Amino acid sequence: MLEIRWHGRGGQGAVTAAKMLAAAALRQGKQFQAFPEYGPERRGAPVQVFTRISDEPVRTFSYITEPNMIVILDPNLIGKVPVTDGLTEDGVVVANFKGTPDELRKTMGIKGRKLYTVDATGVAMRTMGRAITNTPMLGAVVRASGAVTLDQALEEVRHVFEDRFGPKVAEANVEAVKVAYEETQGE
Repeated sequence: MLEIRWHGRGGQGAVTAAKMLAAAALRQGKQFQAFPEYGPERRGAPVQVFTRISDEPVRTFSYITEPNMIVILDPNLIGKVPVTDGLTEDGVVVANFKGTPDELRKTMGIKGRKLYTVDATGVAMRTMGRAITNTPMLGAVVRASGAVTLDQALEEVRHVFEDRFGPKVAEANVEAVKVAYEETQGE
């Protein structure tokens, strides 16, 4: 089972990204869970969201304390929030970070694990004109995890954003996923 803990700030779309990944997994016949940790958070406050994806039924209903993957939507959380707490020894970090995975490793002081970086903020500004990093980070997660196909993720992004905001916004978000998928660097 793939267990992902997303770290972002309220308003960045972490909940939407986690749910789109889960729905794309469902489209591929997989089992899933996607849920936020709610509390007194408000726009701009640090938030956590959880996603589980499995080929078997998911029977665990708790927060993810030992994730296989950490996703960091806001690079300003690095060093301020314990984002890597509980990350498994063979875990993966996917971060919105302008530098290389090696530079992220040095910044975070991480030993072992596999790191992926993408300038999701830059991708969001170029493709959507706004610094909302959820769909670029979805592209990076698809690249790093292989949990769903890129085509399934794009189909889900189109579906969610066309329903909410129309085709123009949907296609900008689709482009953000594609660009981030291509620009994601791994070590």
